[in-house]
Amino acid sequence: MASEEASLRALESLMTEFFHTSTSNERKREIEALLNNFAQQLGAWRFCFYFLSSSHNDYVLMYSLSVFENLINKMWLGIPSEEKMEIRSSLPKLLLSQHKTLPGFICNKLCKVIVDMGRQDWPMFYHDFFTNILQLIQTPRTTPLGLIMLKTASEELACPREDLSVARKEELRKLLLDQVPTVLGLLTGVLESIWDKHSVTAATPPPSPTASDADDLLSNLVHTPALAKQLSQPPPSLEAESERICALALECLSHLFSWIPLSASITPSLLTTIFHFARLGCDTGSRKTPTTNSATLNGGSSSPSLPLTLPSSQTDRDRLGVLAMSCINELMCKNCVPLEFQEYLLRVCQQTFILLQRITRETNAHSVRSRLEELDESYIEKFTDFLRLFVSVHLRRIESNAQFPVVEFLALLFKYTFHQPTHEGYLSCLDIWALFLDYLTNKIRNRLEDREGIINRYEDALVLLLTEVLNRIQFRYNQTQLEELDDETLDDDQQTEWQRYLRHSLEVVAKIMELFPTHAFTTLVRGAMKHAQSLAALQAYSHWLARFYSEVQRQNQQQFISIISTAMEALPPLISTKVQEKLLLSACHLLVSVATTVRPVFLINIPAVQKVFSRVTDNAAQRLPEEAQVLLCRALSNVLLLPWPNIPEPEQQWGERSSHHSTLLSSLTRDYRELKGSAPPQRKGQLEATKRVICQTLGVLRDIVENISSEGTKSRQICYQSMQEACQLSLALFPTYIHQSDVTEEMLSFFLALFQGLRVQMGVPFTEQIIQTFLNMFTRQQLAESILQEGSAGCHVVEKFLKILQVVVQEPGQAFKPFLPSILSLCMEQLYPIIAERPSMDVKVELFELLFQLLHHNWRYFYRSSVLASVNRDGADEPMENQPQFIAVMQAFGQSFLQPDIHLFKQNLSYLETLNSKHKLYHKKFFRAMMLPQFVSVLLQVLIHKSHDLLQEEIGIAVYNMASVDFSTFFSAFLPEFLAGCEGLDTSQKNVLARNFKMERDLPSFTQSVHRLVNDLRYYRLCNDSLPPGTVKL
Repeated sequence: MASEEASLRALESLMTEFFHTSTSNERKREIEALLNNFAQQLGAWRFCFYFLSSSHNDYVLMYSLSVFENLINKMWLGIPSEEKMEIRSSLPKLLLSQHKTLPGFICNKLCKVIVDMGRQDWPMFYHDFFTNILQLIQTPRTTPLGLIMLKTASEELACPREDLSVARKEELRKLLLDQVPTVLGLLTGVLESIWDKHSVTAATPPPSPTASDADDLLSNLVHTPALAKQLSQPPPSLEAESERICALALECLSHLFSWIPLSASITPSLLTTIFHFARLGCDTGSRKTPTTNSATLNGGSSSPSLPLTLPSSQTDRDRLGVLAMSCINELMCKNCVPLEFQEYLLRVCQQTFILLQRITRETNAHSVRSRLEELDESYIEKFTDFLRLFVSVHLRRIESNAQFPVVEFLALLFKYTFHQPTHEGYLSCLDIWALFLDYLTNKIRNRLEDREGIINRYEDALVLLLTEVLNRIQFRYNQTQLEELDDETLDDDQQTEWQRYLRHSLEVVAKIMELFPTHAFTTLVRGAMKHAQSLAALQAYSHWLARFYSEVQRQNQQQFISIISTAMEALPPLISTKVQEKLLLSACHLLVSVATTVRPVFLINIPAVQKVFSRVTDNAAQRLPEEAQVLLCRALSNVLLLPWPNIPEPEQQWGERSSHHSTLLSSLTRDYRELKGSAPPQRKGQLEATKRVICQTLGVLRDIVENISSEGTKSRQICYQSMQEACQLSLALFPTYIHQSDVTEEMLSFFLALFQGLRVQMGVPFTEQIIQTFLNMFTRQQLAESILQEGSAGCHVVEKFLKILQVVVQEPGQAFKPFLPSILSLCMEQLYPIIAERPSMDVKVELFELLFQLLHHNWRYFYRSSVLASVNRDGADEPMENQPQFIAVMQAFGQSFLQPDIHLFKQNLSYLETLNSKHKLYHKKFFRAMMLPQFVSVLLQVLIHKSHDLLQEEIGIAVYNMASVDFSTFFSAFLPEFLAGCEGLDTSQKNVLARNFKMERDLPSFTQSVHRLVNDLRYYRLCNDSLPPGTVKL
């Protein structure tokens, strides 16, 4: 090798060239190869140590540390012990001597490399690793460095990556837990000393205008006046270096709390200190923005440390508040609370609600909303997280405690909720109320004898909540904020911001309705009578209007009739192409809600509804936008098809309603029925117009069918009678439009709705005719054309076809059993070869669901023996039929586990598990002999390669269920054979893996052994890869 100085200059030159904008990608790859080759050379670390000591080039420093990191994590086993000792001695000295001048990110990386050595060698070969960290923290000039080391140690040692054996991971965790009391004591001391030092000079605040109210509430929340007074003192002003140390200490605590158990080591003194810092985020009295920048909180600044006298900014103080709340939330999210920690938990809740009281206190200078607007957004998020954790995890522990007044807490939460400055903040608070209402509902359900007492305790608060939530969704009360909501852009859940806002609000309203129906009805009716033009709000109230209708049917209905009539009168002027679409759709949704949910007998007799009926059936009228047309047709169909509530069957007037429904559908399908007997037009313009008629008509009919599919027999009979002609016409047109994928998809969607909702009404002959037509049309050539040539549109056509077949194979009885051979042939001989090797998941999900449903609902197609015979033989030796088709299906399932798509993997694994639980698949003699070892082997390899890590638990359970068929064979034959075939391991390592796999037969122990096997096998391979070539292993 060249001299160290020459190597440094060459490396700096290469790094500068690599990151220069004019360097080509090809040259960058050449430089990368050079650097990688250099890093692999024996003794390269000595050069890198020189680079670290001598260079000021950030790229060179980072590269040098990456060489050390690779050496320690991947090659450490093959390094001579004397060199390891030299590295363990040299790097900490380098850190200690240069940490004040090194850039922050380099310093952090160097800390990580040293911790990596501790991860490998502490305590056996690096006995003073943790002692050195503690000494750094205790020495004032190196306290920040020690805290960075401590946090890194907690991150890397408590939950290490997979590159350690399970035994070593367990050892490290135990070693760290032994240090926890000492560490927490040190951190408490660091934070207390800084707080106390700066609190001495804090000024006494003037009395608050609402101090007496505050004191009353504080005395309720905290039964220790000294603590309440202490927490009421103004926060101190910290200089930048103290603030940085406090931030690092709180970051350490937050990470420690994420994994250590709750115990007496978390002392009241530590909790009180954390709450002192949490106050910094909610103090609005001293918010002044300094003109001088401060040091960064996490040691990441590339500039040297700032003078101790420089004051911290309000942003830094907010950051401390956020970090302190993170610590509190880490404690709160632990569901397992030891008995001895219950008192501490109460103290945490009491102290946090003192902060809540401070946040929601109104003064002459601040309203609650203005105070919340001034606070840091991250602090508000953390505080809301705390409230959510308190209600969801700990309320059941705290509510009955006399020292914690829950009703007063709800009053504070109410103020906090309805003064939130952002929509997201408000919705998060509504989620907390929903959790509280769920808790209350479950409590009442479990303690029915206490129902009245529980209801009375919370009635006033929740009725007030109901009123305010309802006001927030009405423009009359909340126009400014509602107009800010986006009603067009869809989120990941396919909801607009407006829909999400409404859904959150109505979920809370619904939960209150369950508890206080009388109050809720009164509030709703009063609101509806005042503001019947608020269509969105009325639509939201439809469920409660239905209950109100049920209540008043036996009494005077006039008030209710007036509400509905007034609302309906608002509709005709809005159902027009000249009206803004948002308002048009609100009117349509309102009619749908009333027709579907409320179902009043008198609805069809209201003149306004009759006007809408005429508008829809008048072919001369200009057609409404597609969504509005579908909604109106659904509403009018439901008016005629859905049974009226609490009306005897003879009084349902089915004959008259059936006649009206036939008239409605005859009008809606007039243009469509004119296509009977005609071929598709040749001219493009005419063809598009015809296709538009087909798609629009079938879209309306499909929606009508889908919305009555779960109704009674009479409703479905009338529906099918009205559209029978359209159904037969659709089947006749299908072959002529088979090459028009958009039309074919709409037709198949319509037939799918028919199969799902009106299968009985269609009758067996017509259903058989449909299935046979489809099977004849979907040849292998047609399937290939749809999937390979037409892209996603063609794939959707095939998927719809498969969905129809899914319904067919699930049908009980013998009517459709003759189609099973044809369906299996279509799946495995025609369709599967086309899609098997395609990376796209198009069609695969639906195909495998069809195969699963076919197996699940037609098991006797493969195993015909009687139930009694199956029980007597335990299902293992049943004679099998149609074996080649069964093998093909199982092989397809096995092949799917080798593909990268995690959704398909999860789906198919759950299907196999269901077949086993319902039909004892794994126990069948044929499956055990021919397929079970292959499936177990594939699943273990998936775990080893970490290709589907999110499914670790599901895969472990599946392996257990397969092994449990014959544990003796698994332990004595399969496991040794599997390990013998594993590459990259020596014989002794394979023997250790086999010995460590405990032969226990309960699920938790077995899956733990599986994951230990996978982890240690990966670790051994990593170790073997790190040894120098030619190493002799004994």
